[in-house]
Amino acid sequence: MKKSIKKNYIYNLLYQILLLITPFITTPYLSRVLEADGIGTVSYAESIVSYFTLFAAMGIATYGQREISYVQNSKYKRSVVFWNAKIFEFITAFVAFCIYFIFSLFQQNKIIYLLLSFNVLAVFADITWFFQGLEEFGKIVARNMFFKLLNITYIFIFIREKDDIFLYVFGLAFFLFLSNISLWGYLPKYICKIKKNEIKPFKDINIILSLFIPTIAVQIYTVLDKTMIGAITKSSFENGYYEQAIKLSKMVLTVVTALGTVMIPRIGYYYNQKQTNEIQHLMYRGYRFVWFLGIPLCCVLIMVSGNFVPWFFGPGYDKVSLLIKILSLLILAIGINNVTGMQYLIPTKRQNTFTLTVIIGAVTNFCLNMILIYFFKSVGAAVASVTAETLIAVIQIIIVRKELKPLRILAEGIHYYISGFIMMLVLGILVGKLKPSVLSTGIIVFIGMFVYTSALLIIKDEFFISNIKNALKLLNRHKA
Repeated sequence: MKKSIKKNYIYNLLYQILLLITPFITTPYLSRVLEADGIGTVSYAESIVSYFTLFAAMGIATYGQREISYVQNSKYKRSVVFWNAKIFEFITAFVAFCIYFIFSLFQQNKIIYLLLSFNVLAVFADITWFFQGLEEFGKIVARNMFFKLLNITYIFIFIREKDDIFLYVFGLAFFLFLSNISLWGYLPKYICKIKKNEIKPFKDINIILSLFIPTIAVQIYTVLDKTMIGAITKSSFENGYYEQAIKLSKMVLTVVTALGTVMIPRIGYYYNQKQTNEIQHLMYRGYRFVWFLGIPLCCVLIMVSGNFVPWFFGPGYDKVSLLIKILSLLILAIGINNVTGMQYLIPTKRQNTFTLTVIIGAVTNFCLNMILIYFFKSVGAAVASVTAETLIAVIQIIIVRKELKPLRILAEGIHYYISGFIMMLVLGILVGKLKPSVLSTGIIVFIGMFVYTSALLIIKDEFFISNIKNALKLLNRHKA
């Protein structure tokens, strides 16, 4: 295979870095302009529309990416997979859009819900999964970066006061729609016409549904949190606090899960070629990568949140600091179950096993939400999410214990546990002496990363050192 995992990871990481930078540019501005209740109102509406986009997509993204990865070297075979999957998605997206449009007309914030209909239309236009299956991440990233930058510009030009909330919602949804449409220009190069008798969009409906069920379950403990906070607390402020905290935690998490996005089609390819040793090698490297990046990111978020929140979000967001501390643990929990579930169980056609674990997590999250949100509001939702994701990670590792040894998975992170612990000791002394400011937060992050990487060099961690050497070789090659 000519495609490079490292190159695709760099492409994907560049976009994830942009996703991280974007909130640092827009969130302080929006949190002051729209305020906590405005952010909460939009967050709640987005949680509702996400149920419709879920049924519009119907698991096609996971199915399509996996099936394309199996036949990526055959233009005709991948064309058959593409058209059957996309026609199926056209049908489901059209039905979902019609139902959502009628639903929107009866909502209190009717205009917000109607504007968010572009989110459902974005599913109609989405073919990202096709290029992910082909491991063509460069095109996806270039497209995403362009429209993300366009959206940032739009926010600062048009969102000037709290009443501009409708313009804000329009920008969120419309640029997503345009971004998905733009990929169709690349498509003719990669597919061809297929015979009419090959068009069977409902042929694999059983597989699609089996992949759709875990998607529903995932939605329960990612989006339902916001819906339940709004329904139980009746407070847009609590949703606003939770939205800001979960957004930051999930954005940092994307740096860890970025590798998973490019690994899925490669593992699918190796599985189809019956290269078991290659799969195991990639899986253990995947776990090590999660420990290597996830531990310092989690620790830094916990230690820096008290200094970061006051100046970043502005007055009235104090509760966000505690929420970030709790939700930072999602980086490790989701990172590990992303490797086991999305990178291993799905490409190796064990989606039913994956579904079972996710359903257990979803039910756990729902039950805990019912109790904890009532007593502790957004903090209860945060605790429930972390508990559910951790449970999924543990169950999945137990299930694959014969193929991937649990003790070795834990052992892959030994150097990073030690380095992370040392980093937190140093930051614990430092944090109390610094007042909240941009400079103070920068100092905390810099010293944390310096201590962590220094500890890894002293320990002589092979994974870290080899990647530094590879990076230096790449730089020298470009200079030459």
